[in-house]
Amino acid sequence: MIQKDSYTSAQLTAMVVLRLFIGWHFAYEGLVKILNPSWTSLPYLLDSKGFMSDFFAGLAGDPAMMNMVNALNEWALLLIGLGLITGAFSKLSTIGAMILLAFYYLSHPSFIGAKYMMPFEGSYLWIDKNLVEMAALAVLLAFPTSHIIGLDRYLKKAIPLLSKLKLM
Repeated sequence: MIQKDSYTSAQLTAMVVLRLFIGWHFAYEGLVKILNPSWTSLPYLLDSKGFMSDFFAGLAGDPAMMNMVNALNEWALLLIGLGLITGAFSKLSTIGAMILLAFYYLSHPSFIGAKYMMPFEGSYLWIDKNLVEMAALAVLLAFPTSHIIGLDRYLKKAIPLLSKLKLM
């Protein structure tokens, strides 16, 4: 695949703003969870529907696993967000964000007849905000900007091995 390294000013601005907005969303969600000592994903996991509900209920059924799931969720959100905002390890951050969103979607799919304790903010049929944000992240993955505006621009020069590993 040939990667185009030049964008118009409007394209670059739009892509960087998209990266910043999604990064802010992830970082803020993580920070709010970290700063709230009583936050837990337990009710969310127990409310899961769909073909993976047994998996999510299994996670919720083990207290040690719940502690790990909570910590991983909180810190992954924060670190992914910071990676997207700063443009550091943005490819890794983007893929991590897509994986998290896939788990969120699979635990609460917007299928006909699915009823959840916490109602959605709107009326969805198959495509919800998680899938929309995942699609936006796919665009960021296909049109990277961190090598132009972001710390990846400097990291790939300072640590060439990171470029070879395709983490940026």
